Amino acid sequence: MTATATTSTVAPEQTGRSRQIVLVLALCGTAVSLMQTLVVPLLTDFPRLLGTTPDNAAWLVTVTLLTSAVATPILSRLADMHGKRRMIVVSLVALLLGSLLGALSDSLALLIVARMLQGFAPALIPIGISTMRDELPPERIGGAVALMSATLGIGGAVGLPLSGVIYEAFGWQAVFWGSVVMSVVMLVLVLTVVPESGVRTPGRFDWLGAILMSIALTALLLGISKGGAWGWTSQWTVLSFVVAVLVFSMWAPWELRTGEPLVDLRTSTRRPVLLTNIASLLAGFAMFTNLLVATQQLQIPVETGVGFGLGVTEAGLAMLPGGILMVLMAPVSASITRRFGARITLILGLGITGLGYVVRVLLDASLGQLVLGVAVVSVGIAVSFAAMPVLIMQSVPISETAAANGLNTVVRSIGTSTCSATVAAVLTAGTVAGGLYPSEGALHSMSWLAAVAAFLGAGVAFLIPARLSPVLAARAAGPVVRPAPARGDSVRRADSGTEVVVRGRVRRPDGQAARLAVVSVLEPNGRQADWARADNDGRWSVVLPGAGEYLVVYAAEGWAARSELRHLSPDSAPLLEIDQRLTVAGVVSRGGWPIDDALVVLTDASGESVGATRTDDEGHYELGLPPLGRYVLTALDPRTGTAESEDVVISAQRRRFNVVLPDLPDRPEGAD
Repeated sequence: MTATATTSTVAPEQTGRSRQIVLVLALCGTAVSLMQTLVVPLLTDFPRLLGTTPDNAAWLVTVTLLTSAVATPILSRLADMHGKRRMIVVSLVALLLGSLLGALSDSLALLIVARMLQGFAPALIPIGISTMRDELPPERIGGAVALMSATLGIGGAVGLPLSGVIYEAFGWQAVFWGSVVMSVVMLVLVLTVVPESGVRTPGRFDWLGAILMSIALTALLLGISKGGAWGWTSQWTVLSFVVAVLVFSMWAPWELRTGEPLVDLRTSTRRPVLLTNIASLLAGFAMFTNLLVATQQLQIPVETGVGFGLGVTEAGLAMLPGGILMVLMAPVSASITRRFGARITLILGLGITGLGYVVRVLLDASLGQLVLGVAVVSVGIAVSFAAMPVLIMQSVPISETAAANGLNTVVRSIGTSTCSATVAAVLTAGTVAGGLYPSEGALHSMSWLAAVAAFLGAGVAFLIPARLSPVLAARAAGPVVRPAPARGDSVRRADSGTEVVVRGRVRRPDGQAARLAVVSVLEPNGRQADWARADNDGRWSVVLPGAGEYLVVYAAEGWAARSELRHLSPDSAPLLEIDQRLTVAGVVSRGGWPIDDALVVLTDASGESVGATRTDDEGHYELGLPPLGRYVLTALDPRTGTAESEDVVISAQRRRFNVVLPDLPDRPEGAD
């Protein structure tokens, strides 16, 4: 079959369908961000309304944060395995049940359970972004992802005044009833408009990894979020951090050993993914500072000389321009990404964020100046947040986009939690009006910390490996080759192509699975279509633009890489075989003559043996290739007892070492 270059044309009905998908998913993202600020205006009154203490009422925010951190990576992984729309529906159903329970409850315990159920909703955002990648034409993905990321801003900005207005007019239960209506509408729209993605990789779910990660994340975030109230040296705070460290130390080796991990740590520690997640953590810190510090400064009484004395609703309205700007910046950030790449977009966004905080410190004498500073920060956050999912999706297998974006969301949550704890500590350290309100110096200190976080994040983003911008890459690659679609496991995209999921296996010559082999599939023009890491049984799956001829490159640790041109389709189930083992090899000799049956031992820097063998009749030896590095190679001739050791450095270029044993000493005359 010969692939021909074609120009993608999008039919009007496909364009309309794409817009509907983007609109519905963006509305879902807005609903989720609204939910996160749902009870904030009510926190000061809940102790009176529910007959409890302020510390207990604070759990209505904390429990949602904890549930979200645990549920997001789990639901995201399940979305990759069993369907993205299905998990979006699960998130919305949990939001609906939590909202309904909150509307009908009148006790703190039930409200905490309700907020726990609502904590499942944030998983919808990374899953929705992954759905956009599956269902939209390539030229629309950047703008759609930017808009989805911007919904965090508009939801947070609208949520505060909206909740305050509803509460003052109809009571606190009406806030939850509004969430019920919103959940029902979103459920209907998702079931009506959003198709189920065919890009999925069924397999065994990593339940042990999920349990360990849930315990570790809960302990970590609990310590961060409650450390200020409990005391940073209290037994409960220390216990939380100790549990987090111990469980993470058990979770990480398990994830590296299991064939189908909840979080692929090998992929997550690749430089582009790791650096993007670090930048995301710092961006989360900078983003949440904008909300917490600005809203406090807006509400602090004018008499203190620090604030502007606005109510909750008025303060929310003052934050609204920043949220609207985040939405308006979506097409701008998408355009920057298309032209210069997501890395430049992230650097630019975090740079603008840092400059915005400098403006916040220098210009906050009037309400208009403060709103201007908030707006500049919001623009930077919108630009940077739009780039993060794109960077993640560029660096992970297509079949793992939801899980990878879910992990990125959790990392940002850790950043926001750390910000919340830092704000509480810094603002409490500097107060005015008898210790009731934070001082101007404390507010400025927090803004400087956020600026440092933003600039540091930009520096981290600068270290992300540079890639050709999509425009330049397309020009370099030439015309797009679209193989003809095939029947089978496929997902219809909104452009003229049909993606297919191809599954296969990698094995060794002895028939055993090539565990954790890496398979890379390239199109005939040299552009990478997808890549995958095989599980413990050697199974792998990739998502391709269509059935056709592809260059398949595959390798496993300790084995030489192979490549071949294969016809791939959903029905092909290709079996790839690696047949050349990578070894450390050489010849043991003395005086130019090979030594047979000599013992050859390779020891590492600690003196531990990593391999031993005997030479054959021609003095040749072979040892399995250990991790590259410095070793000691020793050869022993058992017949004469002579031995020789030498330091060797095993590298990708040098793996052959000959050992020459010392000549035997001359025997004295008359000796036997």
